[in-house]
Amino acid sequence: MVVDDEEVALKQMRRILEKEGYVVSTFTNPVRALERLEEDLYDLVITDLKMPYLDGLALLNEVKRHSPYTEVILITGYATIDSAVEATKQGAFHYLAKPFTPDQVRDIVARALREKALRERGLNRMALGYLASRGLLIIGESPRIRRVEEEIRQVAPAECNVLISGESGTGKELIARAIHAHSQRAKGPFVAFNCGAFSEDLIANELFGHEKEAFTGAASTKPGILESANSGTLFLDEIGDMPVSMQIKLLRVIQEREVIRVGGTRPIPLDIRIIAATAKDLKTAVNEGLFRQDLYFRLNVVGIALPRLNERRQDIPLLAYHFLGKFQRRTGKGVRAILPEAMALLQKYTYPGNVRELENIIERAVALCQGSIILVRDLPQDLATLELYSFQRSGSESLTLVELERDYIRHILNLTGGIRSDAAQILGIDRVSLWRKLKKYGLE
Repeated sequence: MVVDDEEVALKQMRRILEKEGYVVSTFTNPVRALERLEEDLYDLVITDLKMPYLDGLALLNEVKRHSPYTEVILITGYATIDSAVEATKQGAFHYLAKPFTPDQVRDIVARALREKALRERGLNRMALGYLASRGLLIIGESPRIRRVEEEIRQVAPAECNVLISGESGTGKELIARAIHAHSQRAKGPFVAFNCGAFSEDLIANELFGHEKEAFTGAASTKPGILESANSGTLFLDEIGDMPVSMQIKLLRVIQEREVIRVGGTRPIPLDIRIIAATAKDLKTAVNEGLFRQDLYFRLNVVGIALPRLNERRQDIPLLAYHFLGKFQRRTGKGVRAILPEAMALLQKYTYPGNVRELENIIERAVALCQGSIILVRDLPQDLATLELYSFQRSGSESLTLVELERDYIRHILNLTGGIRSDAAQILGIDRVSLWRKLKKYGLE
């Protein structure tokens, strides 16, 4: 939908968009446009900022009230740029400053629709995860994560043990739960135990349980985690941290399919499937004598290796919107989108903490966001690392210091979507100083 009180502007915009294959509705009267919005659903609304009867900001608010996920682009003259920038904080995707070129229109429309599609895919897959009767949702469309999904489908129906390897934060427990949920044991319990969180004595007590009076303080019989997982799946996280003496006992359980409680003599039959996970290289641990080779082969019947997040960067937008929806529901805040410049930073970051770190970043951004769109300033400061660019002109002549400062300021403004307060914060100067430099370099 395009709304503008100037017929010539409407015709120009329609001609540009229809050449790109879009279905376009045009209105000179914003009130009539609003009536149509109550009847039909639009992916994108492009509206002039200054119009009779209803201005662009009022129309923006009505669009977001009626259809929160419809994107809005504002058309503005030079004199109202600040109003348009403010509108982005209220939910507008971006703005087009007059005069604009057809290429600018095509670019910003494509970006808006791409962002909407990403958000919807992320939110729809999240909703599917809540509704699915079996399994947890694996977010991602990259070849690496598609391969993991295929491995889950193949191994889940089998009864064999599985070893999941991957760095911390890559989602090893999520994969384990998905395997369990798609297996024949789905109706049985899924019991998780972190082998690196307890001392050797506590691991024995937690895994095997104990009989009454087996040691001082054992006032009653306590079944262990192994028994609790009967007819289901036992997930042993950080298996590489398990003491060697406990590895021997676990190996016997796997071989004999029975467990004896601490202080007991009666074997208890077990029917469990074991899924283990590790962030360590167990092959190296075996060679160094830190992990038993026979136990390694028992656990690693099928191995699934999870990629780092920076190895599946195309999944970052989907994951970001998945987490945005999660924290939006949890907090009740009206944060519904991520500014393209902020998303660009998210996609460039290296993520030493993998998916878990991205989740924490989005949770922080939702908490700090003051409007409906996550901005650059809502992200951690170290994400705003600038990409390198040439310090030379097209030839071999180097840039002057004045030219370098001008280009650097322009780069920061592009990074922040033209929001001067954010640009000033990154540059480490106040807004007045930034305004002077913009005027000096003709960047107002």
